[in-house]
Amino acid sequence: METIHIQTESKKYNVFVGEGVRNEIGTFLTNHFQDLTRILIITDETVAKLHLEKLLLSLKPWEPIIYTGPSGEKTKTFEVYYDSLSTALENRLDRKSVILSFGGGAVGDLSGFVASSYMRGIHFIQVPTTILAHDSAVGGKVAINHPLGKNMIGAFYQPEAVFYDLEFITTLPDQEIRSGFAEVIKHALIFDPTFYEWLRNNVDDLNLLTLDQLSNSLIKGIKIKNEFVSQDERETGIRAYLNLGHTLGHAIESEMGYGNFTHGEAVMIGMIFALKLSKELLDLSFHLEEFIEWVEQLGYKTKIPDHLSFEKLLAKMKQDKKSVGDSIRFVLLEELGMPKLQKISETKLLEELKSF
Repeated sequence: METIHIQTESKKYNVFVGEGVRNEIGTFLTNHFQDLTRILIITDETVAKLHLEKLLLSLKPWEPIIYTGPSGEKTKTFEVYYDSLSTALENRLDRKSVILSFGGGAVGDLSGFVASSYMRGIHFIQVPTTILAHDSAVGGKVAINHPLGKNMIGAFYQPEAVFYDLEFITTLPDQEIRSGFAEVIKHALIFDPTFYEWLRNNVDDLNLLTLDQLSNSLIKGIKIKNEFVSQDERETGIRAYLNLGHTLGHAIESEMGYGNFTHGEAVMIGMIFALKLSKELLDLSFHLEEFIEWVEQLGYKTKIPDHLSFEKLLAKMKQDKKSVGDSIRFVLLEELGMPKLQKISETKLLEELKSF
């Protein structure tokens, strides 16, 4: 088991990574919380079917309350958020209760937002089950979606701990593996050129990743994320660099309809667009064609879906959380490992989208 120490301005906590770490949750609950009253597990239909019984075995003798929402981004709606709060109220959760988020990034976002707003904030623990959640479960960003923008209603609210059991990710479908690994590639691009070269030289088929390779990649990604979160918990500065590819990626997700295009696959298209802009605007020295060839070999789509309107994508990008007033700010790279926030005019962006 690997233990990664996360340090933010508001809280210190640990991320535990390894096979079977779910079996440590019971001991953590006993040692960390005095007079624990109730546990609410928030999960989704897919994860509940595959893994809930294993988690419940590790939580004996507690008998948690279970709320099961729809899978994927469909769980990040006002309706599901309201239902989750209703479950907490009906089962009399109090300020000595704990919420366990059990699922991928969407479940983690929902659960954290429920925890942050229920009784003005109760404790929660992340138990991620996807590769994507190595990014979303760490750092305290919690939210639900709005039809006009992804993650626009939420909070910064840190968990008490993250238990990342690698046994849970062995059942992921190919699409979810690609979605999660896009964030691993992002972490390498914005912080660690050596790690990027290792990925390029060692990863040519995501379905043939060994558990050691995957574990090392996820641990590396979590540590890189901590480098930014520890210095800028509430994204007033450098934490925004973690959004490489997300400005266009979120717009694609929204226009495609949440849940119809995975987060990581949309972000990959956004990263390619940002890398192209970086070469043109910041003179980035980077073999973009080789990068595109590599990620296509890994199974990623690299172009904006044909039926999407560039004007509508631009309108969605203007609603991005990094935008200030009418200016659109993109995370670009001056060189590998050196990100920069760059304002780009709407005219230039529309021109680049059409040529992309």
